[in-house]
This record gives sequence, structure tokens and C-alpha cells, in this order.
Amino acid sequence: MAVSYTAVVKVDGEGRNGGSVRSEDGLLRTMLAIPKELGGAGDATNPEQLFAAGWGACFLGAVRRAAAERKVRPTSTAITAEITLHHGDDGEFGLAAVLSVELGGVDQETATELGAAAHRICPYSKATRGNIPVTVSAAAV
Repeated sequence: MAVSYTAVVKVDGEGRNGGSVRSEDGLLRTMLAIPKELGGAGDATNPEQLFAAGWGACFLGAVRRAAAERKVRPTSTAITAEITLHHGDDGEFGLAAVLSVELGGVDQETATELGAAAHRICPYSKATRGNIPVTVSAAAV
């Protein structure tokens, strides 16, 4: 398998509780904080937001690839990626995801088909398949 790209990010300090994140190339540099909803300060980003941003961006790339393969040209593309941190009765934490795609210039059937195709080819979707609950919806707008 040929390597296309490797992202290198260092997280230090207290991790999600006041730690910092810095990519090797310096383009990503931010602090982390526990969300207010979990009793933290909520004054910086958190791992769930970063995961949602990465998956959402990757998923839109997969939508555009699926559209190109089908010779479909959406006039607009957007996604809302929701990553939920939850804990079960056993006290263990887990994740769940909702990916809501909006596509302009296509009909609902095509939007649905492109969302499903993107979910099959997106590397984040592949990595999480069978590991966390994921809901994908696509709307023609």
C-alpha cells in the first residue's frame, strides 16, 4: 500500500483538559478544553469538534468524488457533522455520529445516492464502520 499522506500532530499538557495541539507543519495550533456540558471551561475546542471537522471535510470530498464519477454537478455542497460523546451503563465512553449533507442543483434521489456512495468511500466512514453508530442523511436544497 502506497502512503499518500501522513498527518503528524502533537498533543501535550493535560490533553482535552487544557492541553495544546500542534501539527508538525504548524498550520494547526490550538488549545483544548472540556466542553461546558461536561463541566469544563468550554473556552477552547475539543477532540469531538476536531473529529467532526475532519470527518465532515473528508466526507464532502467523497461526495464530490461520487458526483464526478456519476457525472453529476451539484451547485452547492455542505455538511453538518455531529459527533456525540456518550457513556453507557457500564461507565465506558463511546461516540456516535450524524452526517447531514445538503446538495444544491440535484434532486432528492440523487442527493440520497451521493450521500450513500460517499459513506462507502470516505476513509473516516470506513474507519468507523461497525465501531460506532452513524446516521447519514442527504437533502436536495
